[in-house]
Amino acid sequence: MQKQVIGVGLAGFMALGLCIAISCAAKPEGSGGVLAPNAKVEKVDGGFKFIEGPVWMSPGYLLFSDIPANAIMQWKPGAKSKIWRQPSGHANGNTLDTQGRLISCEHDRRVTRLEKSGKTTVLATKYEGSKLNSPNDVVVKSNGETYFTDPPYGIQPEQAELSFSGVYRIDKSGKLTLLVKDFSRPNGIAFSPDEKLLYINDTERMHIRVFAVKPDGTLGEGRVFAELKEPDKQGAPDGMKVDVKGNVYCTGPGGVWVFAPSGKLLAKIHTPEVPANCAFGDTDFKTLYMTSQTGLYRIRLQNAGIRPGVDKPR
Repeated sequence: MQKQVIGVGLAGFMALGLCIAISCAAKPEGSGGVLAPNAKVEKVDGGFKFIEGPVWMSPGYLLFSDIPANAIMQWKPGAKSKIWRQPSGHANGNTLDTQGRLISCEHDRRVTRLEKSGKTTVLATKYEGSKLNSPNDVVVKSNGETYFTDPPYGIQPEQAELSFSGVYRIDKSGKLTLLVKDFSRPNGIAFSPDEKLLYINDTERMHIRVFAVKPDGTLGEGRVFAELKEPDKQGAPDGMKVDVKGNVYCTGPGGVWVFAPSGKLLAKIHTPEVPANCAFGDTDFKTLYMTSQTGLYRIRLQNAGIRPGVDKPR
């Protein structure tokens, strides 16, 4: 089965204000297609420094990090983005917990939770007495446990207190457990719809690995799920999300790559700027929002995404 492709040249984007579909092959197998009919990538805002960590909030707006600006931004349909929280601890990845509270991975070497009162609770900052590198991306399991990646992108080499880049779990009691330490640069992280699998990508090795999740929340042995290699395109595996059908959306060279649960490449969504992360949003959760360097983009999909903090295992 051929893959589905959406793309545009940068010149066309500048001329039209849109990233318009220029090729669309056969529909992906099994799901009736990844993209909605006549889907187009649209730029909804821009002028940022470097944006990451999008998450849709139920009142109807998107939050995302602008890392160099040390801010979390808020975008509402029909309006320009505005600062929602500053300073943000140089927040990168964001998600929601089961109570709808914002969980953030901060390059200031901690994982935090924003309480309903506005107070910030630090969930993790050290592992066995050593400072974390720079927590990057995060996902919360339906039982309330938090999983995050910790590459050293936010620090200088001489600042590192750990000799590895780990993947961790914070259990409901607050205990921090190291799950995996053999990644080069762990980054994006997402559960399958039934939460029996955990996907983690490795930016430096240009692939996604998948792990079985054990009943106690630890991980079994991992295997390579998919490779994202396209030497003539800029970009690498970074942010990652999963839809209700189990399809994996991972930012990579040239845009967002979409894989079936089997690991088969279904689609590539080409963007004018290299994307760093993505998230599902809008009322039906069928819009994919993409943070791409200085611009915020979106495209309509066939399937809804998993809603952080809301959806139960399927």
